[in-house]
Order: sequence, then structure tokens, then C-alpha cells
Amino acid sequence: MIGGRRVEISQVSVTMTVNGTTITRSVEPRTLLVHFLRDEAGLTGTHVGCDTSQCGACTVLLNGDAVKSCTVLAVQANGAEVVTIEGLEQEVLHPVQQGFWEKHGLQCGFCTPGAMLTASYLLSTNPHPSETDIRDALDGLLCRCTGYETIVRSVQRAQEIMDERQTEERETKIG
Repeated sequence: MIGGRRVEISQVSVTMTVNGTTITRSVEPRTLLVHFLRDEAGLTGTHVGCDTSQCGACTVLLNGDAVKSCTVLAVQANGAEVVTIEGLEQEVLHPVQQGFWEKHGLQCGFCTPGAMLTASYLLSTNPHPSETDIRDALDGLLCRCTGYETIVRSVQRAQEIMDERQTEERETKIG
């Protein structure tokens, strides 16, 4: 109600490819990508932590770039490719998921989806990051449980797993 009158908010059609599936929904223009993913697409692995872009729990990959989905309107992602934590795993665990599992990179799990997608982005742009590179990439992530040490070790392990898998693929092609 504005001035005693009921005001209807218009809806806009938004289409994006999320984890390989095309999704079209009508949403209010002010709908944030994080709410589109959770409420419209039913993908609740993307967490709402702060709504102010401080914590990184809502990080997703948007056209290959790591973004905090609480800072992007769904209409801005119209036509985009989005990967959430649910889309990271394929037929086997993604190296980042395996690294977090092996090195105990999570505790309460709230920041884990954002941490994993941030790590995935880092390793896609820098396949052999230094510890400083990893810490810099995680700078926008707020974790209250781990002290970041296990997260850093998890990303380092993910990089090792990626190298191991590439070596195995090369050997399979040769042999």
C-alpha cells in the first residue's frame, strides 16, 4: 500500500542456465540472484549469510566468475550460466569437494558452499596458487569455525588432486 492504494509490483521473465538446466521464472525486478536460486530454483545450497556482501556464503559462479549472489539482481543474470554448489559435483566428487572432505575444510558448513566455489574459481584461473594466493582469494569469505587453516589446506589438496587427475588422463591416452 502506498498512500492508501494497493500497488502491484510488476514481474519480469528471467531465464538462466543453472547447473546445466535452463530455468525461466517470473520475478520482481528487485529479486536478488541468491533468492532466485533458493526460492525459484529450489537450490538451497547457496546460503544467505549477511545480505551485505560481507560473508561470501552466497558465492556462485556466474559465467565462470565467482560472484556474491546477494549483490546481483536476478534480472542481471538473465541469459547467464550459473553454477551453484549443487552443480559442482558431476559423476565423481569435484577436486575441491574431495579436497575439503580429505582435509576437513568445513566445520559447521555454513560458509562451505561459498568457500568451495571461490576455490573452484581460483583453481580455474590459477591452477597452481601459492598459499598467499589462496588466502587472498578467500579474503571475502567469513568463516567463524575453522580459522581458515583447514580451508587453505583443502584448496592445496584440491590442486594436487587436479594435477593427479590430469596425469592419470595423460597416461590413459598414452597407454
